[in-house]
Amino acid sequence: MPTSDSAILEEAERLERLRARERAVQFESFDHDDAFSLGSALRDKAIEGDLPIAIAVVFGDQRVFHAGMPGASADNDDWLERKFRVVRRYGESSLVIGTLFRSRGTTFELSSRLDSGVFAAHGGAVPIFVRGSLVGAAGVSGLAQIDDHELVLSALERLQGEQ
Repeated sequence: MPTSDSAILEEAERLERLRARERAVQFESFDHDDAFSLGSALRDKAIEGDLPIAIAVVFGDQRVFHAGMPGASADNDDWLERKFRVVRRYGESSLVIGTLFRSRGTTFELSSRLDSGVFAAHGGAVPIFVRGSLVGAAGVSGLAQIDDHELVLSALERLQGEQ
């Protein structure tokens, strides 16, 4: 996959912006009630925008919130699980990891040495950190990867501002 120097530089700059924004989202605490509030806020946005998405919030390996909206399918649930595996493995959002590989002039699928049927470095799964420790992730699937990512990160930022 030939990639131009300018495309690599653009991805490197995007990576820096993504990481800075995500690092700013830290919680002092995050519990099942917070997971429900977060998932519910994402569901409300989906209803408001008639978005065909699957939504999930996980603590470790436990799914503590899930909603499938009209137009979403079991395929979206599979995408969510594959994105969550990337977050668990790398400790960063699925979009950050995909961008990281592109900033190196390659792709996650070509260079990670991981099964793309099990791991997906596409936007939509964002880690949840409590005082620097990864405790879970929130994700959506069904939109373009940038839109999936933005929807989740914005909801996390709003919840952080409410605490």
